[in-house]
Amino acid sequence: MSVWAALGFWLVCWALNTGLARSRFAQRRAVRIAIPVLFGLAVLGLWQGIVVGLSVPEVILPAPSVIGVAIIANLPTLWADFIQTILKGALSGYLLGVGAACAVAVLVDRVPFLRAGLLPIGNFVAALPIVGIAPIMVMWFGFDWQSKAAVVFVMVFFPVLVNMVAGLAASERMQRDLMATWGASYLQALVKLRLPAAMPFLFNGLKISATLALIGAIVAENFGSPTVGMGFRISTAVGQLALPLVWAEIAVAALAGSVLYGFVSAMERVVTFWHPSQRGR
Repeated sequence: MSVWAALGFWLVCWALNTGLARSRFAQRRAVRIAIPVLFGLAVLGLWQGIVVGLSVPEVILPAPSVIGVAIIANLPTLWADFIQTILKGALSGYLLGVGAACAVAVLVDRVPFLRAGLLPIGNFVAALPIVGIAPIMVMWFGFDWQSKAAVVFVMVFFPVLVNMVAGLAASERMQRDLMATWGASYLQALVKLRLPAAMPFLFNGLKISATLALIGAIVAENFGSPTVGMGFRISTAVGQLALPLVWAEIAVAALAGSVLYGFVSAMERVVTFWHPSQRGR
């Protein structure tokens, strides 16, 4: 594909996207899915045309077709790295961090002095660089996936905690007074009023943490891991100048992150269907 052909393909996709976005069907689910798909295809086509047309060296930037061949040729390796990094390291740390953050948020809401004492510490810990946390976790938990899960736990805990605490305080004073008038206990008010009101805030934290979890697990593997994992594979492939394999790992990580983010967004629509932000979706 030449550069001009790639530009032409880009312009065609751009025109189709513009037409779909302005059409009366723009709010339909199929159209909302088609627009980013077309945009992604346009980016890949332009990328392919520029790299091939300008003869860009593979060590600088491989073409999408070369990356696709690398994915197919290394499927067993990519699958093993996916299990090690995403399923064992990122997902387990994500679930543990979210669960612990929600439990601590309820405790902070119940015990007011913890809000003044714990949240500033949380902001301090959240600002710590991952390159400082990861080596410590490797020394504490070893070279396997447990240390990566610990890094992910630290990275997702405080964003979810801050959002959840804000969400528990989001219910209106009149609503809380009404629950007290009806003689509702703290647990009843929590379950029937405050937790539902906190859900939009919680899902904001979950979506932010979904990407942080993948980044944390991959970066942590650069500080010690067994001979498997996305971070390990990327660092060794860069040393061997195997750039198509590096981009294949990046593509798998990006796809996994998109799927996780999409799953959280879908759950948000189901749980917070009543919220104004979900109207028209």
